[in-house]
Amino acid sequence: MQLPSAWKPIVTPLLLILFLIAGWTLGAWDRISGVVALDSRVSRILNQTLFEVGKTPLSIASLFKTAVFLLLLGLTAGKGRRLLRRHVLDHLSIAPGEKFVIESVAGYLIIILGLIVGLQAAGIDLSTLTVLGGALGIGIGFGLQNIANNLISGVILLFEQPIKVSDRVEVGSLNGEVVRIGVRSTWVRTNDNIVVLVPNSEFVSSKVTNWTANDRKVRFSTPVGVSYSSNPAEVRDILLKVASRNQDVLSSPEPDVIFKGFGDNSLDFELRVWTSSKVDVPWILKSDLNFAIFEAFREHNIEIPFPQRDVHVRSIEAPLTSWRG
Repeated sequence: MQLPSAWKPIVTPLLLILFLIAGWTLGAWDRISGVVALDSRVSRILNQTLFEVGKTPLSIASLFKTAVFLLLLGLTAGKGRRLLRRHVLDHLSIAPGEKFVIESVAGYLIIILGLIVGLQAAGIDLSTLTVLGGALGIGIGFGLQNIANNLISGVILLFEQPIKVSDRVEVGSLNGEVVRIGVRSTWVRTNDNIVVLVPNSEFVSSKVTNWTANDRKVRFSTPVGVSYSSNPAEVRDILLKVASRNQDVLSSPEPDVIFKGFGDNSLDFELRVWTSSKVDVPWILKSDLNFAIFEAFREHNIEIPFPQRDVHVRSIEAPLTSWRG
């Protein structure tokens, strides 16, 4: 897979950040060691081996150093993502979804490379991590399938991009806008401004409708029925005029009218319009069109029929009796 050309400006800032992490961390650990050396008793307690990972002994001091390093690494990764977005990505003419992918991958790279540099600087043999890898594999086999599935699905979403940030999606009964794609879940904001966290595996294994995968233009249809006494050509002209007057209806592609057929009680038409401004709230556009269609039909004396039923009563030959209580 070929990386986007926008990734090229990332290499230099990323390497600079990693060098700063390594240099600051090594210096901080040296200062911590100097403070600990002031009291040999405290030093013995802090450096006493608690347990070993492979052949690497771990003590209170090493655990403290690791915790401080992870905290600083997380802060650096977050700051690096913000700097990358503000000074590089915001000045590039690429889609918001691609910006989010580049920003997320850069953050993950900072964390991964920073962990490698930090663990080696701490004297931890990376080959001993195979023990943890084996334990993690056993855990995944016994009870972490869903977490692993969501993590892998998140990586697929970031690189394959079947959905992107700001896309309008529909998965199951949920319809909303993608506001964030995380490692484990995707944030979808509904029209009620409610954010729903959807597991990433739902977007990989389930049927997903992406309304704006190609662009923001979406076509909606409004069914209309008129009486048999109406002129179909006149009905078509009125519907097209109603569509042209609505500011949310696009003129290109042009709206059109379909004569669907002859119903039980009406001539059935369908007004089809394109919009890019009402993708998130299509029912508002349909409501505006229905109001305008009703008023236009009333002005031109075009009847919108209601369902009619003919009731046939068979004659009854049996004598009728009345009862007076």
